[in-house]
Amino acid sequence: MNTPSLMIFIDACLINNFVLALFLGLCPFLGVSTRTETAFNMGLAVTFVMLLTSVSAYLINLLLNAIGAPYLSLICYIVVIASSVQFVEMVIKKYSPALFRALGIYLPLITTNCAITALALFQTSRGYDFIQCLAFALGSGAGFILALMLMSGIRERLELSDVNPILQGTAIALMISGVLSMAFMGFAGMGR
Repeated sequence: MNTPSLMIFIDACLINNFVLALFLGLCPFLGVSTRTETAFNMGLAVTFVMLLTSVSAYLINLLLNAIGAPYLSLICYIVVIASSVQFVEMVIKKYSPALFRALGIYLPLITTNCAITALALFQTSRGYDFIQCLAFALGSGAGFILALMLMSGIRERLELSDVNPILQGTAIALMISGVLSMAFMGFAGMGR
């Protein structure tokens, strides 16, 4: 595949944003996006896991193709993702207990975040080389952070607004995410 790495980055970040265009990874998007600081830190954790997963998936794919066992790729990806999340969870718990408590149940749920599994599967099916895999992981992570930050900023502003009691909570969060998703559809014209 001869796609420039910058285009892969922009595509993953804006055009095919995992959260707002492909609707993957919605659990932390809706759950952790109430505070900007927490959302940013969750985005960094997910980006780090995406980067580790991308590099590992590339190497696993090379190894499994070399030994003629590509059917084991999904199982290997899941093991790598779970290990990466456990590592991130241990580091955050040791160095930032307050952040660990703020992220709550959403931190271990990164393991089952479909956006991370999709990252490994998409890059493998698209036949990206190593640099393209890095660009795809960083673009996907940047898009995830962008979506979380947009949502958390809007939700923080809504706390100061007079919102109808019927719409408060999950209802307004889902409406906002729908509007953000429609706004990101405008980037679709930049794609191939």
